[in-house]
Amino acid sequence: MKACIRRGSKQIGGSCIEVEQNGLRLLIDLGLPLDATENVAELIPAGLKLDGSDQSLLGILISHPHLDHYGLLAHVDGSIPVGLGAAARRILAAAIPFLPGTWPVPSAGWEYQSGQPIEIGPFTVTPYLVDHSAFDAYALLIEGGGDRLFYSGDFRGHGRKAALFERLIAAPPSNINALLVEGSSLTRLALDATFPTEAEIEAQLADEIAQTKGLALVHTSAQNIDRIVSIFRASRRCGRQVVMDLYAATILEATGNLNIPQSDWSDVKLYVPHRQRLQIKQGSLFELLKRHSKHRIFIEDLAEIPMKSTLLFRPLHQPDLERAKCLSGARYIYSQWEGYWDGGSYAQVAAFLARHDIPKVSIHTSGHASPVDLKRFVAAINPGKVVPIHSFRPDRYTELFECVEPQQDGQWWPVKSAG
Repeated sequence: MKACIRRGSKQIGGSCIEVEQNGLRLLIDLGLPLDATENVAELIPAGLKLDGSDQSLLGILISHPHLDHYGLLAHVDGSIPVGLGAAARRILAAAIPFLPGTWPVPSAGWEYQSGQPIEIGPFTVTPYLVDHSAFDAYALLIEGGGDRLFYSGDFRGHGRKAALFERLIAAPPSNINALLVEGSSLTRLALDATFPTEAEIEAQLADEIAQTKGLALVHTSAQNIDRIVSIFRASRRCGRQVVMDLYAATILEATGNLNIPQSDWSDVKLYVPHRQRLQIKQGSLFELLKRHSKHRIFIEDLAEIPMKSTLLFRPLHQPDLERAKCLSGARYIYSQWEGYWDGGSYAQVAAFLARHDIPKVSIHTSGHASPVDLKRFVAAINPGKVVPIHSFRPDRYTELFECVEPQQDGQWWPVKSAG
């Protein structure tokens, strides 16, 4: 078996790997680069034919539902099967009515069950559920011709599913010839450093919410399910209800996990902002709205008890909150990657905060493994070679690991080393 990193050997995002055995091929991830200004077909890595005419391409395996790993599926012919976790597939489908523009809908294909092998032509693919900030994320073992390649995908060991990380390194797949392992954190942390755990994030959130005299505005991604749970638990500790919009309610429902906060929980309320009501009308989402309206409130209700509420904030809430004049004593808690803020993605939010003299607090932890956990992971797998991917600092891998063999984008290499 041989492999080729189509994109990702020296960058974070836009990941795409190809494997070949007996003239048949699989793609692993087909991500949108992080620096892409629009999602266009020209971003598909050179050499890939995804119009359905290439019969040697058996399908595409997506590790997890983040755009930098699946976004270019928007340009793939629907006849090409796509593998994905079942919950991840539901989440992506649930999100589409609320998102602007054209977003990829994964074609039908394989649905992962952790630890259960899938036979695809000459390949055997075994997914391993991992701890990551995307729900239903997997590492993938690819076997072909007696060779074994393990792709870490994006993972961490400090989230709410940290037990998955510990379980994997306690009983890792054996005899791995090549390990493609992400190194996102090597740009951000010292090699002996770790990230805060999600439990620590929950405690920080509770402290900030407790100090908030008015409405707590917590800005995070509705698809970061671990963080939604942390916000809910922190709010409950402070005697507050969580207020979410229809998009968040729909995503949480799509997880299929009734232990995760849902719109019909007694201390969860649904508030539909004006811009979202327009989306509901344009998309005829009335049945969806009805399904989540058991505890629906309106802006007047929120304005009456801001000090008892935590709002899962999105920028589209701004006009409603201003009209309701319910921002006295409010606090804004930013709980996403700081790069979005520093890069100007939320300039309008910054202006909104300034207008109302609302303080900003940042509380976040990474969706990626710290250098300490990367070292534990690689030591447990003990591969024949370590191949960098999803990192701006592949040069630092040799400081952590043995048997590092960097590869260049677009170059084929044997999974099993000679000798």
